[in-house]
Amino acid sequence: MAIITISRQVAALGDEIAAAAAQMLGYKFFDRQSIEKKIVQLGFSPEKLKKYDEKKPGFFASLAKDRDEYLDYLQTAVLESAAEGNCVLIGRGAFAILEGVPNLFSVRFIAPDSIRIARLMKEFNWDERRALQRIEESDANRLGFHKSFFNLTAEDPAHFHMILNTGLFDVDRSAFVISEMVQRLVTIDQEEKGQRKMADLLSAQRLVNKLVFEYKLNINFLHAVIDEDRLILQGVADSAALAEKAVQIASQFMPEKKVESCISVVQDFKAYP
Repeated sequence: MAIITISRQVAALGDEIAAAAAQMLGYKFFDRQSIEKKIVQLGFSPEKLKKYDEKKPGFFASLAKDRDEYLDYLQTAVLESAAEGNCVLIGRGAFAILEGVPNLFSVRFIAPDSIRIARLMKEFNWDERRALQRIEESDANRLGFHKSFFNLTAEDPAHFHMILNTGLFDVDRSAFVISEMVQRLVTIDQEEKGQRKMADLLSAQRLVNKLVFEYKLNINFLHAVIDEDRLILQGVADSAALAEKAVQIASQFMPEKKVESCISVVQDFKAYP
């Protein structure tokens, strides 16, 4: 029961290969529309989604509370999808959200600019200038998205199990390579550990959502980490009382865990307009 994440450059055939690999393996494919729909169903408005989804947020959008809310909903959507197992998820920083999950297999698709330009020209009947403009815009947006939300770059190969140049591999061969690698490399032991890890990640994220959306605790950048019998809360609050309240609520919902606060207290902290 593996989880496959796909990162891709525009016009590197990522969507086509992801769909083909999912079909070859008999896995569920969570495409762009699937994740978008889940984010909206969880409570994030479609209008706000346009500001953040796989884009570099503008200056004011990056400072707005909506930015943290989008990340909470995005992580929940990715985790809930991945928890089903035997699935392929494309884009949305899924490789970063799930990094460290034992049964994860992360792939990135790239291609030379000349090939990407030719593909876009053929698909949309564009001239070379328009195709290049689309590539530059998409590359900049995805670079800004990953940097803003995950403080990393998708161009760093260290985040992936495999990088495929689709200028050399077509859709079918790329899907075959992924299928073979997953079946050979993801073991039963990794699957079992992955299921436990996914349960912890999802429980921690749902707790964050409860604290932020139900209890309205104004703790910025709130994040929860489960480490065996410990639950660690991270973030920035403007008072120690707020951090203590978060610990109390978390202890009520996870009494089996020892709740620890690593929430930084900064008086008069104002991250949002």
